[in-house]
Amino acid sequence: MKEFTVYPIGSIEGEEGAQFIQLAPGYAPALAGLEGFGHIDVLWWFDRCDTPAARALRIAGRPYTHGPAVMGVFATRSPQRPNPIALSVAQVLRIDQETGRIWIAYSDAEPGTPVLDLKPYTPSIDRVGEPQVPGWCSHWPQAMERAGEFDWESEFNF
Repeated sequence: MKEFTVYPIGSIEGEEGAQFIQLAPGYAPALAGLEGFGHIDVLWWFDRCDTPAARALRIAGRPYTHGPAVMGVFATRSPQRPNPIALSVAQVLRIDQETGRIWIAYSDAEPGTPVLDLKPYTPSIDRVGEPQVPGWCSHWPQAMERAGEFDWESEFNF
């Protein structure tokens, strides 16, 4: 198989309780036209989990309290996977094109986490009207706006 080279375009950062994506120099012009989108898809690198052992993992054990006893990593959102790429939807609070900064409501990425790409969230492409999920996670919130109030701690075994 062909190998790929991926370059970060910026990083997730925090300042005084606020989170933002700070683009690397030269990427600010790529923000043109992003104004008006309320959410973005953020592809980022689980850099703190990028080890040979984590990349070799294929079976995740039982990461979810109500999940099956054994799960393959492709059935999880685990950072331990062949390519530690994460996908998060983030609410856009403000965009500063001059500084290349996008203020976001929340991200589960740590400060300094490399950002690989950004895409505007568009319901016609990104939202599934009637998603199908296994019974063990069917009680999870149906939208990110309600996920903040959910007791996620009781759902995970890690």
